[in-house]
Amino acid sequence: MKGPAAHDPVSGLAAPFAPHAELAGELLPHAFAADDGSHDASHLIRVWKNALRIQAEEGGDTRRLAAAVLLHDCVSVEKNSPLRAEASRLAAEKASAILNGLGWSAADISSVAHAILTHSFSANLAPETLEARILQDADRLDAIGMVGAARCFYIAGRMSSALYDPLDPLAESRALDDKAFAIDHFETKLFRLADGFQTAAGRRLALERQARLRSVLAMLLDEI
Repeated sequence: MKGPAAHDPVSGLAAPFAPHAELAGELLPHAFAADDGSHDASHLIRVWKNALRIQAEEGGDTRRLAAAVLLHDCVSVEKNSPLRAEASRLAAEKASAILNGLGWSAADISSVAHAILTHSFSANLAPETLEARILQDADRLDAIGMVGAARCFYIAGRMSSALYDPLDPLAESRALDDKAFAIDHFETKLFRLADGFQTAAGRRLALERQARLRSVLAMLLDEI
């Protein structure tokens, strides 16, 4: 007889979160909205891999970090919602309730909630713990590089934005408007992320991925 994972695609995604696959199995059903391909299980797996790369150099508690990665997007708020800046606070509150229900200590819950609260660019809050700094860096790494470009264009499609202004793609004679044009988001946010990384390992990885992101934009401009 096949086990439960064979019938539940979410629980079957727990293995990539080793050495905390059991925890992932508990948290994944609460972790993301099913209809957002930029904040889905693939995003969580990539952020976890980024976090492990940083943690290997910087240290930090991997159990708390795994919970923070798994639940950092557990409340879904669209990029164009007036509640966007509240998304990380709402996710931290939901994560706290989930972990409390699993019997986590108050100290562990507080640590995870702080990491989730401060990971968001929109929230503009400084991370004060190592795990929070790692989560912020790991999540932002997924917003730059090749994957970051793909996610940018995917989100632009969800928001019904154009790829670029056909008359002024680089906004040389107009104000940047990343709600109207996808590549404007490169300048309004994505290229700014590399300057704000919290860890030495994260900063090194960010410079590599930002170079890739600039290459994506240069190739796109060459074709239009």
